[in-house]
Amino acid sequence: MLAVAQIDYIRHEVNQTGETYASVGRKMGIDPRTVSKYANQEEFKKKEKQKRKSPVMDPIKPILDKWIKEDLKKKKKYQRTAKKMYEQLKEFHSFTGSDRTVRDYVSRRKKELKESMGDAALPLESIPGTAQVDFGTGPFKYHSEVIDLPYLVMSFPNSNCFYFQVFPSENTECLLEGLQRMFRYMGGVPRIIRFDNLSPAVKKIFSKGERELTDTFERFVLHYGFQYEFCNPGKGNEKGHVEAMVKYVRNNFLLPENTVLNLDHFNETLWSLAEKDRDRLHYNKNILQSDLFEEDRDNWLMLPEKEFECARYQEVKADKYGMVSIDKKQYSTTPRFAKQKVRVSITYNEVTILNEYNEIIVKHTRLYGIKRKSMIWQPYLDLLSKRPRAIKYSSLYNQFPSIWTEYLMNCTEEQQKSALRLLGELLKNNDFSLLNQALTLASSHGHPSTDQIKQCFYSVLHQGNTYETITPNIALPNMPEATRGLSHYDSLLQNGGVS
Repeated sequence: MLAVAQIDYIRHEVNQTGETYASVGRKMGIDPRTVSKYANQEEFKKKEKQKRKSPVMDPIKPILDKWIKEDLKKKKKYQRTAKKMYEQLKEFHSFTGSDRTVRDYVSRRKKELKESMGDAALPLESIPGTAQVDFGTGPFKYHSEVIDLPYLVMSFPNSNCFYFQVFPSENTECLLEGLQRMFRYMGGVPRIIRFDNLSPAVKKIFSKGERELTDTFERFVLHYGFQYEFCNPGKGNEKGHVEAMVKYVRNNFLLPENTVLNLDHFNETLWSLAEKDRDRLHYNKNILQSDLFEEDRDNWLMLPEKEFECARYQEVKADKYGMVSIDKKQYSTTPRFAKQKVRVSITYNEVTILNEYNEIIVKHTRLYGIKRKSMIWQPYLDLLSKRPRAIKYSSLYNQFPSIWTEYLMNCTEEQQKSALRLLGELLKNNDFSLLNQALTLASSHGHPSTDQIKQCFYSVLHQGNTYETITPNIALPNMPEATRGLSHYDSLLQNGGVS
């Protein structure tokens, strides 16, 4: 078969310029009969290869296809070689063909399957094992107050199923934590996931549609190995399935307001809600959604062995009080790190301060909402107990509970040292509540000493709130009455005194 350009040249020279078959044949170095054939040919149909039946290979092709598809979900180092497949066919399926035939088939089918996966970008709605992701917002009751919280939805267009989790924010750490939870709970990773241009994932969009991803999201994608797609700017309809599912989740599971005491515990209840919702027919395919979801599951990638660390690292400089600023919130370190650089690990729920050797200095619960400052007191109390006067001239003074600020103002320097040492000894988990009760109880009869505060603290700790008289459980001997003067020594001298 000649190339298209050669055929085009023959037809032009013979049919348009009147050249003979022989002259064109000489110029091209081919037989004149070939020139005649292409010059006069009416149709140029693609000749289909004749497929022959293979009694040896045909029965085992479905088995090899199944193995190849399973392996394509795994990392390359975990995939079976063609040689291994050949050995398994011989041992378990009585295969009598050659290893060369198996190797050739496996090589060809892997290429075909990879190419078909590469072409399967649109539409996602018809491809099992793909997903779409977006955030929604719903109302929740927290401490008797109604607040709005974001929830992350992963929907599966092929089966019309979904999962969702609620978070305190739409930041990068919450996005990746949510995706990882879903992957781990599902036991697999969708091959392709389509996102809107979420700021936790996309740092910048360039003119030709290229995107600069956030560093943490880029490493997350590499870790789990899925392909990502982003909607064109302003084209939210390109992820229409998840947008519809965001509304469905809100209307069916989040209204009216759910009361949330612990967000992690609440999220644990959401898996079963999503799974119960699958026991219905697909709106279009007239098949149970739970059955279609199994089809999705069969096309997922395998989970990597290790979890991804959904954390962002940042190097920051502490101020003169040892406080660092993260996302416009203040977190304490220790007085030792005042005006020094520290490394910070930021997850969706924790901020951990690290030293230059990546050793933990302090851990904070990550702040969201209106609260601006998190203070871990223990590292500061030892310093303040040695320099109590300094507390009045620092912002730390105003960060104590007001009852302790007032108490310390009315103490002498020595009393302040003693009180700060007591706080360092009794303060646990940065919780002043028991200490506040103890100070209130001890102050009921005036300005208390640290010993009185300590006694009241243990009284409150053991559910007591009054001083109790100790009643002994043993019988005491009768004691002689006391007499004045020296006459009681006379008994020592009777009968000659002490022998």
